[in-house]
Amino acid sequence: MKSRRQSGRGGAMLLPDGNLHSSGSKMERKDVEKNRRLHMKGLCLKLSSLVPASPSSDHHLRHYSSSPPSSNKDAATQLDQLDSAAAYIKQLRGRIDDLKRRKQAAVSGTAGCSSSISTGDYKGAPSTATTALPVIEVRHQDGTLDVALVSEVGRPFRLHEVIAVLEQEGAEVVSASFSVVGDKIFYTVHSQALYPRIGLEAGRVAQGLRGLAAAAAVSPSVLLT
Repeated sequence: MKSRRQSGRGGAMLLPDGNLHSSGSKMERKDVEKNRRLHMKGLCLKLSSLVPASPSSDHHLRHYSSSPPSSNKDAATQLDQLDSAAAYIKQLRGRIDDLKRRKQAAVSGTAGCSSSISTGDYKGAPSTATTALPVIEVRHQDGTLDVALVSEVGRPFRLHEVIAVLEQEGAEVVSASFSVVGDKIFYTVHSQALYPRIGLEAGRVAQGLRGLAAAAAVSPSVLLT
């Protein structure tokens, strides 16, 4: 049986249908793989845009965008981006757990907030179990800024005003929430620097929050770390 067919007049040789189908399947697989890589590259870039920039990540991103296409280089860069995202998520989980512990300590009547900042840079009134409300805590670390507030139910903070203070100082609010426990209201705001190279001034944020408390004719206790 012949593996090729000859045309009647010109003598041209035609490939069998099976070979044509095999060639088409290979091209289709290449297209699928190319689209998969492009999709993965887009997901990694989107993920890296959600993680606060650091000098190392900026270097990798510039190298990633300027280098010629290379599957090995792309894979290495994507692994770096995934490692950075995983480390950032782990850091956020640690902060969430820390805030939960502070909230639980405050609800039980202990000075949970003050005990966790003994090694930090502290400015403001001394913190004790009898500290008058409201309490303002500002924690700044690695381009992120967390704000924890405690107020009386009768003299609450306006959350949109708190967010406005952060945005005025160049912070981008990632999440904000509050809960009412007994006669107290607990607020938690997590933000990051809108422009990482410029950074954030925790002192200016604390000053703005003091202004909000002063508007309510209250003398707050401020914890700045």
